[in-house]
Amino acid sequence: MKLTLLDVSIIILYLATMVIIGWVLRKKARQNKESYLMGGKKLPWYMLGMSDASDMFDISGTMWMVALCFVYGMKSIWIPWLWPVFNQVFLMMFLSKWLRRSNATTGAEWLASRFGKSGPGIKSSHTVVVAFALLSCLGFLAYGFIGLGKFIEIFVPWETVKDYIPFSISAEFVPHFYGIVFTLFAMFYSILGGMHSIVLGDFIKYIIMTVACISVAVIAMIHLKDHPLTVPAGWTNPFFGWDLGLDWSRIVPDANKKIAADGFGVFGFFFMMMLFKGIFASLAGPAPNYDMQKILSTRSPKEASKMSGFVSIILLPVRYSLIIGLTVLALLYYDQMNLQSGGETDFERILPATINSFLPVGILGLVLTGLLGAFMGTFSGTLNAAQAYIVNDIYLKYVNPHASTRKVISMNYLAGIVVVTLGIILGFYAKDVNSVLQWIVGALYGGYIAANMLKWYWWRFNANGFFWGMAAGIIAALVFPSIFPDTLALYYWPLLFLISLLGCITGTYMSPATDMAVLKSFYKTVKPWGFWKPVHQQVMAEDPQFQPNKRFGLDMFNVVLGIIGQCCLTILPMFVVLWLKLPLLITVLILAVIIVVLKKTWWNKLEN
Repeated sequence: MKLTLLDVSIIILYLATMVIIGWVLRKKARQNKESYLMGGKKLPWYMLGMSDASDMFDISGTMWMVALCFVYGMKSIWIPWLWPVFNQVFLMMFLSKWLRRSNATTGAEWLASRFGKSGPGIKSSHTVVVAFALLSCLGFLAYGFIGLGKFIEIFVPWETVKDYIPFSISAEFVPHFYGIVFTLFAMFYSILGGMHSIVLGDFIKYIIMTVACISVAVIAMIHLKDHPLTVPAGWTNPFFGWDLGLDWSRIVPDANKKIAADGFGVFGFFFMMMLFKGIFASLAGPAPNYDMQKILSTRSPKEASKMSGFVSIILLPVRYSLIIGLTVLALLYYDQMNLQSGGETDFERILPATINSFLPVGILGLVLTGLLGAFMGTFSGTLNAAQAYIVNDIYLKYVNPHASTRKVISMNYLAGIVVVTLGIILGFYAKDVNSVLQWIVGALYGGYIAANMLKWYWWRFNANGFFWGMAAGIIAALVFPSIFPDTLALYYWPLLFLISLLGCITGTYMSPATDMAVLKSFYKTVKPWGFWKPVHQQVMAEDPQFQPNKRFGLDMFNVVLGIIGQCCLTILPMFVVLWLKLPLLITVLILAVIIVVLKKTWWNKLEN
């Protein structure tokens, strides 16, 4: 199916709306640095939550999850624990409010509240966080740019538009051309309007995406009503044993090859490793990206917790309505789709092939607009985070600490343009620098967890330990792929974690403890639980009325309930689309019980 006038009109209307939003909100964004980067910390938690959820609804991730759903069925709900998706539950229950209490602007600025502004390792720890944030942002911008271009090329073939373009472009650079066009739209409204336009733009995109996802789910349900699925035994069962137990050999043999290539066959071991890594990654808190910026932009710690909880509620059911809808259509009409690439089935082509083949006029335009908006939302959120680090943690810290509001805003504009330009340039060389950038981003995340976990829970951990823990983890993660070339990164992650942890502990004891005044201020302001006994004793001696955080047990109980609830939200639309009535009823009942309990143990106990 080709795009009709109606489909194109929907896309053009959306792009025009984004431009208007950026232009209208530019004056509001220019009031001061906080207004530009964080919406003045006055935006409602539900708007920020919707924006954060929209930023997580990216094209590449959705294509990957549709491919997983096709091959692994209901068991695919566990694989995104690789990220891990349940980190939002940890944020919801306690980490978001801890982070927001600092009142910082960026993750690097937050370090000053934990380690102080001077002393051993302070500058190094600040530098490594800024480098992590900027390299991550550039990597995501570059691959988002080229990924979007290739996605658009499927629906808008160059042959249909080349006669309207006053210059010629070789086939190799057509995706780059499309990427530049839509990147400029995203850049315009996000740079002009700052956080205000980003949040409003994400809200509009979320509404479009919700309508599109539900429409796809309904279409799939109608098609499935009279056409049973041909899938392996166990495909509709989310539970698993030590082995995966799915055999596609008589249906789609290439699916078995994908399972072997993914390394997920021994699913029990794979799941345990995901859970092990996921818990530590979640305890470390958010990485310095758009997710952290949205938390820091909330009006209060209470609203920060609400925002993080809201993300899962509004993201998962909507996203998985689209995922299971496209999967069902692909399974029903697999023989009609060309998924071959290089002689083998490319399951990540299921999403564009299904959209292009089975969605009616209008719905096609909505889905494409929603996915385009998904790119623009992720792009703008990532760009805003990069601007914050460049302006707040480089320009204002080292170049011009007393810059006027006008200069700060001008620097934000300049930083935005520079970051986007670098992202586009990296996108042009994506084929050549792919492995290098993947190593950099992977290494940074590999070195991130141990150091960023200890900063919350251990009083003796200092800036020097933070730097050396990050450095040890990064170096190990860069070297390990060449040492273990045929091993899934998840399986050697425990060793990487131990090396990073050793760097943290060694670096910590190589220098004195953080100044007690800084630690007491952090402990009283953030109120973490963990190993804080020496600090706690001094705080109580000075202020016997101080109420320490004794919620560890309750927080962990809420985390377990929250993760179960998150799984229910994920699988709920899948049961609906597949007409599985009894599992749906059980899921709804479990979810209802969890909501009632969390109302008493979490919602009613939120404090500012």
